[in-house]
Amino acid sequence: MKIGDKVRFLNTTGGGVVRGFQGKDIVLVEDEEGFDIPVLIRETVLIEPANDMQVRQSTKSSQQTFVQQTSTIKQEEEYKPEETKEGELLTVNLAYLPVDIKSLSSTNFECYLINDSNYYLSYNYMGRAEAGWVSRATGVIEPNTKLFLEEFEKTELNDIEKVCLQFFAYKKGKPYSLKNTYSVELRIDTVKFYKLHSFKENDYFEDDAMLYSIVRRDLAEKELIISPEEIASAMQEKEVSQRPRIQPIAKKEKSPIIEIDLHADELIDNTLGLSSSDILEYQINKFKEIMDENKRNKGQKIVFIHGKGDGILKNAILKELSSKYKSAYYQDASFREYGYGATMVTIK
Repeated sequence: MKIGDKVRFLNTTGGGVVRGFQGKDIVLVEDEEGFDIPVLIRETVLIEPANDMQVRQSTKSSQQTFVQQTSTIKQEEEYKPEETKEGELLTVNLAYLPVDIKSLSSTNFECYLINDSNYYLSYNYMGRAEAGWVSRATGVIEPNTKLFLEEFEKTELNDIEKVCLQFFAYKKGKPYSLKNTYSVELRIDTVKFYKLHSFKENDYFEDDAMLYSIVRRDLAEKELIISPEEIASAMQEKEVSQRPRIQPIAKKEKSPIIEIDLHADELIDNTLGLSSSDILEYQINKFKEIMDENKRNKGQKIVFIHGKGDGILKNAILKELSSKYKSAYYQDASFREYGYGATMVTIK
């Protein structure tokens, strides 16, 4: 990034022209009204680099520009992304947002790449043309970031009806688990760009967006395509089938719901001399014991009664479920029977 570049703000609307830098991580952006706005460099996206004439007309000396560029490079070298436990599994999305959602019939659209993982991704974003694939954006996206790829007009929707994202993942300066290389093709429903309800609230943008999942927890999304020949074959097999039209329904017996009361006075005969942390540890160990006993009983429902209280026990249980028992589904138990003080777990 250098003086004269046009940038767009990531986390809010607006943007402008780079007029200077403050320290290693602040860029001064002049908006349409002529105000210089200090913004974190990592919260801006370059949309149009400065041409040579703009650079010559800049009031900053070439020496100062060199120092600023050197500072930016040093900052990138010192950047150490924060890692999360969930980020060890790749989650990658494409996002499409209208520039002006109030003028959906005429507005341009933006495309972003979302990297919700601890890995750097070297990517190639392509669109399908008559003669073959055409690269629309290439580069590297940092861990746990979203990256502006392009802005396009509504007349270009046919060019993104079929897209493909290829990438490979790696970390810098540290050991990491080897990941597959990915090549995921998507069919974009361009009709949705004309419908307001297609753009929905999401975890990545303050504005409503249309998200397409590319990879979820290391697993690539696969497009379900059924050929006419497969449909005809399936219909023919159905016609010649000897299976009777009317069949009895074999109902499986439902396992009774297990209720576990985790209140201290139900688990421990005498709490005298035990600290709060000791009691909490005993309650969590009881929770783990019940979960381990039933982890192979698919469909089993278990209600853990923890009480409303200050929420410490409930939060500890939810933390265990999200980290050690990820295959289990959990929700608040029946309010009519337990109030706010119980969580129901279903073994999957």
